[in-house]
Amino acid sequence: MLITTTPTIEGHRIIEYKGIVTGETIIGANFWKDIKASIRDIVGGRSGSYERVLVEARETSLNEMAQRAQAMGANAVVAVDIDYETVGQNGSMLMVSTSGTAVVIG
Repeated sequence: MLITTTPTIEGHRIIEYKGIVTGETIIGANFWKDIKASIRDIVGGRSGSYERVLVEARETSLNEMAQRAQAMGANAVVAVDIDYETVGQNGSMLMVSTSGTAVVIG
């Protein structure tokens, strides 16, 4: 499954548009990650634990979107948009949503 943020795929022709597909993931960060991140805020540096959560959420959302596209008979998704939001009490959860257009390319 080819997934791209561009509206076309170089070297391929879009034969059929199947429709909009989405993927959503909401994932929480635990108490220890919050403490570690707070310390990082004070002393500086990157928060590896939060970065891993972010990567996991993004990959899960993209995989969900790809599965939905495949179920529609598509072999690619174009014009993909990835959005990040915090949700829940005090922004304790991360939501990653992806959307794009499922297509058949030749």
